[in-house]
Amino acid sequence: MGSGETKSSTGYGRPPWIFKGRALYQLHLVKAETARAFIPKELRLVEAFGYTVGGFFLANYDDSPAGVFDELVVIAGIVWNPPTSCAWAARVLVNSEEACRHGRKDVGLPSQVARFSKRITPIPRQTKGKFGGFLNMIGVDTTIRESKDCVDVQVTDIMEPASSDICNIKLITDVPEEKLNKWMGPSITMSLPSFSGQTEYNLNLLKYSCRIDCRYFRYFLSHALFF
Repeated sequence: MGSGETKSSTGYGRPPWIFKGRALYQLHLVKAETARAFIPKELRLVEAFGYTVGGFFLANYDDSPAGVFDELVVIAGIVWNPPTSCAWAARVLVNSEEACRHGRKDVGLPSQVARFSKRITPIPRQTKGKFGGFLNMIGVDTTIRESKDCVDVQVTDIMEPASSDICNIKLITDVPEEKLNKWMGPSITMSLPSFSGQTEYNLNLLKYSCRIDCRYFRYFLSHALFF
């Protein structure tokens, strides 16, 4: 990573830092005028027809230098700094004090501590079998009973005097939570170039790349509300 020359002020040590867990990376269009409010003026926003590409990265780490924690990165848009274009984070929310300190001082991220809550609700579903019409006529029940899981993630700001909700993300999957490890897709390796820094905790502009080794799994994003 770009901050490799600086020794970490926490227990992270020197990079590369390895995080293991599950994550959802969702991209969507963001109005350029909205994104510019979070991006340093000297960086050029990559845009077309008044929009840039933003999104969010929601992760649950079960093994990391800071132990088990959750993270939500809200991506403002894509910025251009020759010869590369990279994502710029508008907000970074974690439920670990150590991860927050590391993000601020060593990676130049606008990290803050928040509360993450997750609720899993089964959604029953019934469909008719292929030969349902004929078999139903002779008294054979061909109804196929299946279940989806609805995963509701709530992120709450706990640093303000009165706690307030930051976002609510609702995901739907065809595979129950306890069977996720048996339904993994092919291995994928990708690199996510990023810029960060120029904050009160790290004044430098940092350029780095996050390498992700993962197994694909399908989620349906029902909705994501940011307040």
